[in-house]
Amino acid sequence: MTWLEGLQQALSFIESNLTKELETEEIARKANVSSFHFQRTFAILTDVTLGEYIRRRRLTLAGNDLLHGKEKIIEIAFKYGYETPEAFTKAYRKQHGVTPSDTRKGIGSLQVYNPLVIQVQLKGAEPMKVRMVEKEGFSIIGIKRSYSFKEDENLREIPKLWEEVNSNGTTDDLITWNNGELKGILGVCVDKKDDMDYWVAVSSTKSSNHLYQRMEIPSTKWAIFEVHGPMPHSMQKVWKQIYSEWLPTNNYQQSGNISFEFYSMGNPTNENYYSEIWIPIK
Repeated sequence: MTWLEGLQQALSFIESNLTKELETEEIARKANVSSFHFQRTFAILTDVTLGEYIRRRRLTLAGNDLLHGKEKIIEIAFKYGYETPEAFTKAYRKQHGVTPSDTRKGIGSLQVYNPLVIQVQLKGAEPMKVRMVEKEGFSIIGIKRSYSFKEDENLREIPKLWEEVNSNGTTDDLITWNNGELKGILGVCVDKKDDMDYWVAVSSTKSSNHLYQRMEIPSTKWAIFEVHGPMPHSMQKVWKQIYSEWLPTNNYQQSGNISFEFYSMGNPTNENYYSEIWIPIK
């Protein structure tokens, strides 16, 4: 199954289950990718988070139900996953600019979000630099935080983690531990069943201490994509190319539950800054 076929299956699954509880893991499984990569790539490709897209679609359907149906407002609130009428009214007003009662009375208009549709476009004029590498396992040392996929917690909190470690000297200290092949800072994603671990780490053979934890990256085959330019725009641009251009036109699939971004030494706002995206493939 190609990435585009998987994405279409995931979108169809979402649309068929908007009145049920939707878990990121189950949606990502339809696309045959990990939860974190589906969630992040969905946001990069669509400019909206997965959670926000689902909320918009549910509130669009709720508006249609209020206009054309006979269900009570509280029944519609429960139907689309809101535990109280107050929570439903707050979310409804945020999207539509009116209350559910207003819509039922024919007051105001609706902010409608239609289902996403995949459209294939000719791309590839801008080159991508990628190499395939079979690499033995290696060790990393760093700090680890666990995040939930629910309500896009991980997408909100990971940037805050980077702000923290860059401002409190953690990244500077980690560099002193960096004696492995990769000379720079790593942002490592480890997908688990219901949540994910995120590491800010370095490649190192040294023993960890009370400040840092240690993890082994297993032997695997990697697709390594070069990123040239300032953060975070350049990194996001290459992620978008990977999922909109490279994966749909190659026979490779993502494998494993660990991927990472490599940040070289230097000024990340520089126009010539170098970084990489490492994806396990099969």
